Amino acid sequence: MSDLRNPLQRARGLGSAKDGVQHWWRQRVTAAALLVLGIWFVLLVLSLLHGGYAAAHAALAHPLNAALMIAFLIALFWHMQLGVQVVIEDYVHTRWVELTLQILVRFFAVLAALLAIIAVLRIALGG
Repeated sequence: MSDLRNPLQRARGLGSAKDGVQHWWRQRVTAAALLVLGIWFVLLVLSLLHGGYAAAHAALAHPLNAALMIAFLIALFWHMQLGVQVVIEDYVHTRWVELTLQILVRFFAVLAALLAIIAVLRIALGG
């Protein structure tokens, strides 16, 4: 089978970055986690539909619900960052703009996840 790279790329050893499959798997694993945790989240919200603030606070203060909520938040923001990364890579063609957007998206995802996790921990730990 012939090599589809041009001679200069072959000489430099350029080609696949070898991280596409890993990115693909991360998207699928976070999607599967979100499917399971999303069902749990919907059931939790439905159980609190007619409850007030105290009921929601008590439900989130339960250790199992707090742990599942933190797992949900991590999967949610990680999956969001992976998806937006692909959109930026596909549709932004100016290298410095692409890098700037990638950094901003990752920063936003980490910051939002940390703030949400801190909020859950404050409730769960009685803060």
